[in-house]
Amino acid sequence: MTTDIIPFTVDIAPPVLEDLKRRLQNTRWPDKETCEDWSQGIPLDYAQELSQYWMTEYDWRRFEKKLNSWPQFMTNIEGNDIHFIHHRSPHDNALPLIISHGWPGSIAEFHKIIDALANPTEHGGKAEDAFHVVAPCLPGYGFSGKPTSTGTSVEKIGQMWGQLMARLGYARYVAQGGDWGSMVTQSMGMTETEHCAAIHINMPIVAPDPDTMDNLTAQEQAALVDMGTYMDQGSGYSKQQSTCPQTLGYGLADSPIGQMAWVVEKFYMWTDCDKDGLKHPENILTKDELLDNVMLYWLNNSAASSGRLYWESFENANMDPISIPVGCSIFPKEIFRSSRRWAEKRFSNLIHWNELERGGHFAALEQPELFLQEIRNCFSTQRQ
Repeated sequence: MTTDIIPFTVDIAPPVLEDLKRRLQNTRWPDKETCEDWSQGIPLDYAQELSQYWMTEYDWRRFEKKLNSWPQFMTNIEGNDIHFIHHRSPHDNALPLIISHGWPGSIAEFHKIIDALANPTEHGGKAEDAFHVVAPCLPGYGFSGKPTSTGTSVEKIGQMWGQLMARLGYARYVAQGGDWGSMVTQSMGMTETEHCAAIHINMPIVAPDPDTMDNLTAQEQAALVDMGTYMDQGSGYSKQQSTCPQTLGYGLADSPIGQMAWVVEKFYMWTDCDKDGLKHPENILTKDELLDNVMLYWLNNSAASSGRLYWESFENANMDPISIPVGCSIFPKEIFRSSRRWAEKRFSNLIHWNELERGGHFAALEQPELFLQEIRNCFSTQRQ
């Protein structure tokens, strides 16, 4: 087994794109929902609108060109091929940063921030804000390989990311993540402490402090209400993926509309996309941005393999204390929003805390300028 780092270029074969178009043309649609909103899932009219755009206007080669504008590589770590972007900064003393996505996201989430992180002087920042950016696809996601046996948990991935950064020659680095990437990054804050100097997360996973239940703040009360709504009305996907991801995979692997609906519904639910009293994902993201992300699932047939991370890790999150420096950015439409005092029970060295006025679960995609500033501010004290 080689540890070589091999250059990689995205080049989807034309028959794959032709097959996608045929499948879209031959979709067998369900009947229309009986409600007037998204409460039964993505509405038929919008699913058909997206499908029509996907068939007739969407241009995969545009996004393929964007991906190929960054140096990409493949390397094998513990038997699994890992695809990653590695964009080194032109600035001296840039700080190495590994940034991790989650589900139903992908490295497409970072397309607005990679260049600005690596070359801030070209994007409203200062040279001292520069990072060497490493953005891998999680195992089973995107262009990374798919684990062929059990055991690829968030803890395992965190250790793999430590090996990746060492293989790239980075003896000291920082890490960032949201969603599953938050869990991977927090795991690195427990296991990779010899080399990982600090972490930043935009969905800190902490338990509400039982000692605060008798004097909850308004923010904590709202967070618990929203978490209850999520558990009651929005968490069915996680139960399916954490119990039977293989069963789900048959339908999503065979139907691009199924895969699209499974993913885009969450962008409706988890983005900060209310405008003039109307909630809609295209209030904050374009059809191209939604479909670019879906394509990373469809082209790589990763519905089942991505869902298996829930089977591996959803019910047994490691909530041990983290003592290295931690920064947290709390966006208002995040699934779970910790309070600072809850976070401080787990993170003993909290170096950055900010509660923002806009943005949701896919913060780097929704509010790239705010997200960039959060990362720059958090890690400003970690530069040598």
